Amino acid sequence: MWREYRAEDLATPEAFARDPKLVWEWYDWRRGVIAGAQPNAGHRALAELARRSPKFTLVTQNVDGLHDRAGSTGVLKVHGDIWTVRCVSCGREREDRRASIPELPPRCTCGGIERPGVVWFGESLPGDVWARAEDAAHNADLFLIIGTSAVVYPAAGLAELAKARGARVVEINIAETPVSHRVDASLRGSAAEILPQLLS
Repeated sequence: MWREYRAEDLATPEAFARDPKLVWEWYDWRRGVIAGAQPNAGHRALAELARRSPKFTLVTQNVDGLHDRAGSTGVLKVHGDIWTVRCVSCGREREDRRASIPELPPRCTCGGIERPGVVWFGESLPGDVWARAEDAAHNADLFLIIGTSAVVYPAAGLAELAKARGARVVEINIAETPVSHRVDASLRGSAAEILPQLLS
């Protein structure tokens, strides 16, 4: 069914306003798929890096929660979290880790409809999280860009900010990206393959 829709057609406030049940059915399907996934060696290596370095900050565009499940704490989720739901009426947020939500759309205790706690197309990033991500990039000595296309702004601009402030920037990716020629080192391979090697 989801092959008939593009993510850009479902992940918007307008789509949710038109048909919240349809949008939730898609997110419910995604939650089921994600619930069956496990953190990989790259996720675990980043959690270990954080344990070794108290100044380490993990900023992610991923909404899947796999960094949390790998043991990372204090993750800056600039695009939100699929396991969080937020009431469109009162704004209350809560965690809901069920792979499938029985009643769609879910309802808040105030009676309002809840939405997925992710940033949709056309929405601003969460201000407090984004400010902390910018601060981390601004103060970084080493900035790792891992597994991203480096084309989704403003998140893609964090590496440029870090580089401008004097940080060494290292890209880890299976393919070349628009920033590959501007970084200090570009390592080809998956995060699950390269990050454990960097730790050892």
